[in-house]
Amino acid sequence: MKIVIIDYGAGNIQSIKFAIQRLGYEAVLSHDVKEIKEADKVIFPGVGEASSAMKKLRASKLDSIIPELKQPVLGICLGMQLMCKSSQEGNTLGLGIFDVEVVKFPKTVKVPQIGWNQISNLKSKLFKEVKENEHIYLVHSYYAPVCKETIAQSDYAINYSAALQKDNFFGTQFHPEKSSLVGERILKNFLVHIN
Repeated sequence: MKIVIIDYGAGNIQSIKFAIQRLGYEAVLSHDVKEIKEADKVIFPGVGEASSAMKKLRASKLDSIIPELKQPVLGICLGMQLMCKSSQEGNTLGLGIFDVEVVKFPKTVKVPQIGWNQISNLKSKLFKEVKENEHIYLVHSYYAPVCKETIAQSDYAINYSAALQKDNFFGTQFHPEKSSLVGERILKNFLVHIN
């Protein structure tokens, strides 16, 4: 199985690569369009600020490639947010895969939300053998509201989308690579049970 982690200069890619290695698989870091298109599974990470990350995607023409991919794609954290229609962060137009706008947490809560939180309402093979209310690790100030593409929820003053799915595209707001055994299970499910 060929696993490609998209390397566009805005992701915590080494920790994802190591997490995949711990599961017994190898992943390639690449921004090469041909290599990404030929992968069996694609992971689209993201760390940092939405508008500057989108500029990097546009500069490498990946903004037009990612939405056309036919194999399973997993967006992580900012990667998931960039797969949405838009984000309030930097007034950013996203890739438009998920039909939802990413918005900022209300002023009543401390941002960013950093640390462990629970996921619930699990609705996908991505969460095979993951129990309701398991803890996952998050770092974010913006969120995707609950919508028709929500496959897991979390709660931080309000319910929001902890994970999204549309067709072959999946996204997790949390970091599976930093979420201990639960995160490993979710990554393994993506590699083994999603096709």
